[in-house]
Amino acid sequence: MDALQTETHLSYDSEPPLLIAASSEAAMRRARETADRSGLRIGAELGIEDAGARLGQQASLAAVWIEIDRECGRSLDELLDQVDELVAKRRVGAVVSLTSDIIDSLGDRLFDGDAQIVIDGNPIERAASLALATAVGRAPERANDISRDPGAERLRQLSDEVGRIAATLARLSTVPANPQSELRKPVEDDVPDIPVDAVRSVIRARRMRTRYFAENLFADPAWDMLLDLLQAEIAQLRVPVSSLCIAAAVPATTALRWLKSMTERGIFERRADPHDGRRVFVELSRDASVAMRRYFAEVDARRLFDRRSRAWISLWSPMPEKLDKSYSESIHIRKIYLN
Repeated sequence: MDALQTETHLSYDSEPPLLIAASSEAAMRRARETADRSGLRIGAELGIEDAGARLGQQASLAAVWIEIDRECGRSLDELLDQVDELVAKRRVGAVVSLTSDIIDSLGDRLFDGDAQIVIDGNPIERAASLALATAVGRAPERANDISRDPGAERLRQLSDEVGRIAATLARLSTVPANPQSELRKPVEDDVPDIPVDAVRSVIRARRMRTRYFAENLFADPAWDMLLDLLQAEIAQLRVPVSSLCIAAAVPATTALRWLKSMTERGIFERRADPHDGRRVFVELSRDASVAMRRYFAEVDARRLFDRRSRAWISLWSPMPEKLDKSYSESIHIRKIYLN
C-alpha cells in the first residue's frame, strides 16, 4: 500500500484536515471522491498498514475515513482500536466504509466499535456519515453525547430515508448449523412449536408485495429480521450478520443500525463462530423467541374456516374491531360447522 501514501500541504490556520486510510487504490479513489464532494481538505492518504503511525502524530483532524474493500487482518484491527480510542475521547469522528462481501470479516466490530459504519453506501449516505463524523470534532466539550444533537439526528434520518429507496439486496442465504455446536434450546411445554413453513409463508407473502407496489412502501427491517431469525431457529440454521442485513430488505447500512439497536435492546443475541474468530452469528434471544412463537400460535388460533365458501380467512394483521368484538361468537359458529 506504499503507493497510497500521499500528503497535502498542511496549513494550520485553516480547517483541520481529513485523514483517509484505504485498503486499495480503488478504495482510495472512492474515499477521495467523498471528501471532495463534501468540501473537506485531505491531510493524508495512507494504506491501512501505515495509517496508525500517522494517526498518533496528527495534531488535529476533522475526521478519519477508513475505506475497506478487502480483508486486512491484524493491521485493520490495530487501526480500528486506535480510532475507537480517539472517538471515545471525543477528539475525532470516524467512518468505516466497506463493501457488503466483507461484512462478516469485521465480526464484533460491527456492534462494539465507536466509528460509524457505511456498507455499499451511495454518495448521499457517505456524505451524511462524513458530516456526522466531522460534527464530532467541531462540537464543543460538553457532557452530553453528540449523537443526541438534533442536527446529527436529522442527518441520520436523512441517511436512512435515502437508504430506503435504494435497490433491494438479494434474498437471505443462511448457513447450516454445525451439528456439534449448541443451537437454540428445545421448545418447552408451555411454548408453542411452530412449523417452519408457517413462518416462511409469511416471509414469502411479504416479498410478493413488491410485485405490485413500490418496495419502499413496506420498509420494516425489524420485523423482517425477526421473521428470518425465527425461521432459521426452527430450521436449525445459523445466520451471519451479512445474511441478516440482506433479510432486512433495506440498504445494508440501515439494516446494520437496526441490528445493533435490536441487539442493544436484548431482542437479538450474537454468538461467535467457534471455527472463525472474526465471524459472528445472530439469533433471537430466548424471550424474543418465545414471544414470536406465541404470536404465531395466537394468529393461527384466529383463523376462521367457512365450510360454505370453502375459503380460509387468515388474519395476519390485528383483527378489525367489528370482528374482534364477535370473536367468541365466531369460534362458536366454527365449532358448529366442524361438528
